[in-house]
Amino acid sequence: MVRRHSTLALVMIAMFAALTAIGAFIKIPLPIVPFTLQIVFVFLAGCLLGSRNGFYSQLVYIGVGLVGLPVFTQGGGITYVLQPTFGYLIGFALAAYVIGIIVERIEKPTKKHFIGATILGLFIVYAVAVPYLYIALNFWLDMKTSWSHVLVVGFLSSIVADFGLAISAGLLAEKLYKVFQSARRVSISQGEGETMI
Repeated sequence: MVRRHSTLALVMIAMFAALTAIGAFIKIPLPIVPFTLQIVFVFLAGCLLGSRNGFYSQLVYIGVGLVGLPVFTQGGGITYVLQPTFGYLIGFALAAYVIGIIVERIEKPTKKHFIGATILGLFIVYAVAVPYLYIALNFWLDMKTSWSHVLVVGFLSSIVADFGLAISAGLLAEKLYKVFQSARRVSISQGEGETMI
């Protein structure tokens, strides 16, 4: 039972890591911080996989990029931690975890719960990413930049669109949640059946 359930979890983690990577290439180029669809899959990972597996899916994505595969918006490799946008990736992992915790604590989550969780997750991403952006630009990249400029390029330029994506992801998560829960229950029940034989 544990083996089968773990296999399903690993598949889902890998799938959402891959989807986040795909989202990195669906982008609109903007100065310093491009607009991408990655965050949609971060929201869905938290809502559908739960806190632990949603978090793991983003860690896998980040890990694959840091070892050298070009899955980030501007390539990959360990030096990517110096990129001003790396804070968004850290925020993705934390947001998926918090979103998962919120959904897990509600016995029968509804539309408002999913949307509330994704909106909170969105602000967690920005809470990590914007300060990271400021520090990266001003310290190790030596691009002296004011907080007001950082807020424009790292927050105001994309918050409206991301807010819309958070609501859309919450609505989609509500539709998919029962499917993912059913798959999990089927996996467990099949595992129990094999154990009994």
